[in-house]
Amino acid sequence: MAYDVIVIGSGPGGYVAAIRSSQLGMKTAIVERESLGGICLNWGCIPTKALLKSAQVFEYLNHAHDYGIKFNGKSEIDFNAVVKRSRDVAEGMSKGVQFLMKKNKIDVINGFAKLKKAGAIEVRDSSGKTSIVEGKHIIVATGARSRELPNLKIDGKKIIGYREAMTLPVQPKTMLVVGSGAIGSEFAYFYQALGTKVTLVEFLPNIVPVEDEEISKQLEKSFKKMGMEVFTSSSVESVDTKGAKCIAKMKTPKGEQTLEAEIVLSAVGISANIEGIGLEDVGVATDKGKIIVNPFYQTNIPGIYAIGDCVPGHALAHVASAEGITCVEKIAGHNPEPIDYKNIPGCTYCQPEIASVGMTEKMAREAGYELKIGKFPYSASGKASAAGHKDGFVKLIFDAKYGELLGGHLIGYNVTELVGELVSIRKLETTGHEIIKTIHPHPTMSEAIMEAAAAAYGEVIHL
Repeated sequence: MAYDVIVIGSGPGGYVAAIRSSQLGMKTAIVERESLGGICLNWGCIPTKALLKSAQVFEYLNHAHDYGIKFNGKSEIDFNAVVKRSRDVAEGMSKGVQFLMKKNKIDVINGFAKLKKAGAIEVRDSSGKTSIVEGKHIIVATGARSRELPNLKIDGKKIIGYREAMTLPVQPKTMLVVGSGAIGSEFAYFYQALGTKVTLVEFLPNIVPVEDEEISKQLEKSFKKMGMEVFTSSSVESVDTKGAKCIAKMKTPKGEQTLEAEIVLSAVGISANIEGIGLEDVGVATDKGKIIVNPFYQTNIPGIYAIGDCVPGHALAHVASAEGITCVEKIAGHNPEPIDYKNIPGCTYCQPEIASVGMTEKMAREAGYELKIGKFPYSASGKASAAGHKDGFVKLIFDAKYGELLGGHLIGYNVTELVGELVSIRKLETTGHEIIKTIHPHPTMSEAIMEAAAAAYGEVIHL
């Protein structure tokens, strides 16, 4: 059977592309070698949030007295039950994608896909049997995996990646987390909150280095308040795994140090899954481990496209989904607007949460803007005080000349639910004064956005 569109990979880029393709009347198939939903639903976005929720509930129990509640029993972690809940959530979401495939009449082909030529792929199933599937348009959405450093080889037992970190059979007493991006920071928080002694090491001067510097400093302060040890401008030079514990040699601003830990988690980024899928055989161009595409995700070979973590840009689930929709709408003959990669929200789901969009203060100053900057701390928020989450703030960066919101940076409880407002503000080219005059409900955490805008223009009320 020949298809209009074949999608290779069923993560949030692939399955969303397949659904949109079907909605637009194209006969669609999707090929997946593991479980529907890809890394995001099965090993990333969704199950990690389940783990983090368990950690948050545990923290609530340990601080029940702060809310006027007497808790006489001792709260204990059933680590295996925490992991099982996370896996159950992932399984449920994967089944949800199965339902969506059936609902949208998308053929699911299980196996490993390899490009044979424009218009055809070879699929090898679990038994090794191969078959040729033909399709006019082929979209590569194969995602990515943990990146390995030469001196930090993942063995799956003592030196682990994010997949092993989600399913450890026993909670370690000590853990060294190398890399403080979203993955590293989330797992560092999770294990520290559950009682593991965590050491977080970041090569760059600030943790969560893509964030505004003030946000990074606040998160470091919060992590240290939990009891976590944090090293910045530091690197792990080697790890000896021969003994009962891992012995890590680190280079720090204060000189070389040695650290012992039961487990070392490598969270130093990701590598695209582009090996062995036939890119070289059909002549698809790549650069620095990524597939090169145009603004509508067409590769240099007509009829072959690529989206998500295997192309240059933001390695984020919501970006992959947006790319998939844009790609198939273009294939269907529509005229979609190219994605504005300067207006992509980023979220880190530790506690406190981080959410941001647009330029950092440093980026805006380097770009030559004259700035108006407003900050509103959650210590001045009535809702934050009532909720017992006063750590954090909202920081808004405006172009002083035109009032354009150049960047928004939030750290605090549940702020990942608020950043969508800032993305919309930037999309609609709303000014600072319009934000101030937009009535926000009281009491809410979202009021901090209005108050931060007011602070930038000297009109803040509650600070």
